[in-house]
Amino acid sequence: MDTLEIIKKRISTNKFDTTRTLSEAEIKELVSYATESPSAYNIQNWRFVAVTDPEAKERLKAVSYGQQKIVDAAVTFVVLGDLRGHEKLSAILQPMVDAGLMPQAMADGWVGQTASAYGSNEQFARDEAIRSAAFAAMTLMIAAEAKGLATGPMIGFDPEGVKREFDIPDRYVPVMLLTLGYAAPGNWPRKPRLGVDEVLAFNKCREF
Repeated sequence: MDTLEIIKKRISTNKFDTTRTLSEAEIKELVSYATESPSAYNIQNWRFVAVTDPEAKERLKAVSYGQQKIVDAAVTFVVLGDLRGHEKLSAILQPMVDAGLMPQAMADGWVGQTASAYGSNEQFARDEAIRSAAFAAMTLMIAAEAKGLATGPMIGFDPEGVKREFDIPDRYVPVMLLTLGYAAPGNWPRKPRLGVDEVLAFNKCREF
């Protein structure tokens, strides 16, 4: 299935085949596609916790309103945004400087700009962390669908409970959960989408 077909056909899966699993290597490969996503200044402030152990899945289910799909999926990702991701920017940019693709002065400028923008504005840092993690989650979903897998992004969870159960430091904000595995029978068909004319305006906003 090509990318455009995946975009038109994917559903948010609720029922997963509990008899099929994914190896760590397969999970790492999927996350490697997610890391190809865009981010401001190339900060890449997305992080993932892959929950595969049955006991860990039960703990995640308990802080996610008892949703069974968390346990049934081959893996449920806790998708995180790093509020302090900009602190790694100097190291991230260094290979470009070494290759002569970016002047050192420009790299230093980016580091300074992000330290000022994100380090002094908690809301902006949070917004950017959520944006970047959402980009990566969508890329991960498309990659999974391309491999014949099914996915289900979730916002139905207790963020503080998730942080507590999985020892997540305060520098990370839980953005969503993402169930992933092989679909079982009984899932809903794709839900209706609004038409393009209901969501698009040219050159000036209007009341949609």
